Amino acid sequence: MTDETALNIYTDGSSFSSPRRGGIGIRFVFPYYMNKEEQSFAPEGYVGATNNEMELKACIVALKQVSKFSDLQQVSRVIIHTDSSYVADYYKTAVYFWSKNKWYTRAGAPVQNTDLWKELLKEANKVRKRVDIQWVKRNSNEHSKAVDKLAKQSAKNATKRLPGVVDVRRKLSNKSVECGSVKMLGQKISIRIITSKYLSSPHRIWRYKYEVISTKSRFYKNVDWIYYRSALRKRYSYLVSLNKNKDYPQISKVLRKLET
Repeated sequence: MTDETALNIYTDGSSFSSPRRGGIGIRFVFPYYMNKEEQSFAPEGYVGATNNEMELKACIVALKQVSKFSDLQQVSRVIIHTDSSYVADYYKTAVYFWSKNKWYTRAGAPVQNTDLWKELLKEANKVRKRVDIQWVKRNSNEHSKAVDKLAKQSAKNATKRLPGVVDVRRKLSNKSVECGSVKMLGQKISIRIITSKYLSSPHRIWRYKYEVISTKSRFYKNVDWIYYRSALRKRYSYLVSLNKNKDYPQISKVLRKLET
């Protein structure tokens, strides 16, 4: 429900594949007593962006604009309405736990999209008003429908890039990525790297999306995520040993490169 004394912001992020690109949509709905019309935005999109990155970026860009409003004192608070359960569910965790735990989860794994979460909290603090993030069902009202269209429009005009380079290879498996689909049993297994991203300070670790190419493994062709302290070269597959921590899957050791 819209709070009529608050500045209500509707945001959405979208992501398309082949080629991967993302966009954001934003709409400001002002309290009636401010006599201001709604403002909607579809900024240029981002090449190579994921959906979660775009959902976070939409909130960040919206709050940056809010900080420029000269009449913000007339609103009681700022409410961001998003259909992203990822953003809505983890916002308070980011504020009260992750930011105080050096951006590691309770299981000790690096928080994903740390740079964007940090930027979101920074912009929320700049507003100097209470900022709440609430989940709203996708396309449940005229505003959420509008930002959904704006986000898709933005993605079609993707020219910018988020910080951090992601190397991408086409996967051979017909399966979609599924976190936890490869069990961490301390086993040796052959994998093929699909994407790689370096997570900078404070983590300083690589995160890889990979597919299992060991034909005798019960996880054959499964696609999952894993961490490793060193860079793995593109165009190579690897025989590796895994750890036994399902909450923080890591390559324990690279045994050898496999020619593919």
